[in-house]
Amino acid sequence: MLPPIFKLKRVALDLLFPPWCISCGREGSYICDFCRRLLPVISPPVCPRCGRPQSQGILCPGCVGWQAEIDGIRSPFLFDGVIRQAIHELKYRNLRALVPSLTGFLHDFLLGNPIPAEVLVPVPLHRKRWRERGYNQSALLAHELGRLSGLPVMEDCLIRHIYAPPQARSASVIERRKNVAGAFTCLSSEGLRGKQVLLIDDVSTSGATLNTCAGVLKTAGAAAVWGLVLALEL
Repeated sequence: MLPPIFKLKRVALDLLFPPWCISCGREGSYICDFCRRLLPVISPPVCPRCGRPQSQGILCPGCVGWQAEIDGIRSPFLFDGVIRQAIHELKYRNLRALVPSLTGFLHDFLLGNPIPAEVLVPVPLHRKRWRERGYNQSALLAHELGRLSGLPVMEDCLIRHIYAPPQARSASVIERRKNVAGAFTCLSSEGLRGKQVLLIDDVSTSGATLNTCAGVLKTAGAAAVWGLVLALEL
């Protein structure tokens, strides 16, 4: 909860510099009502594992034969259009003011599509990436979602100790999985044993990062691990 003085400062800044829609430039909010209607929503049926649209609601070809550690990945949107632009603004242009709006989408999705969860864990950044950016966008989303949902957030239990290039630049699923193999470590199992964990990230490309994190968390004692991301890349 922010102290009153900070709330007053936020109101003053909004009056002096009102939010503008990142897509169309309309004044009033970072994603206006018109552009919200253009969001690339994922509608069921979906693949029960990766969460991508699947007409029959069965495992998609990419998930058949995948010995996944993660119990499933879910997302409200495809990584396209307005949501792609919003994530880009958050990650690369420091527009952290987008976090409440983006987290609101995640919270609304959970209300309509419940996922078993007792604790939230954000996907960590390598310290090199954190120094470049100054923050972990997944942690920002997780803490705001924790505030909305009442779920506790465990930010420091999982660390990334091996640096790898962004997954979106990788050429294949196999290469993406190699990039993150052994990249994560769980520092403490306290608070994880027997718990249903919900991993939070901004985008899932192949599911490799979430799956690797899930394996580490399950080795530390988590009973189940699901992934929730803002957008899925096809």
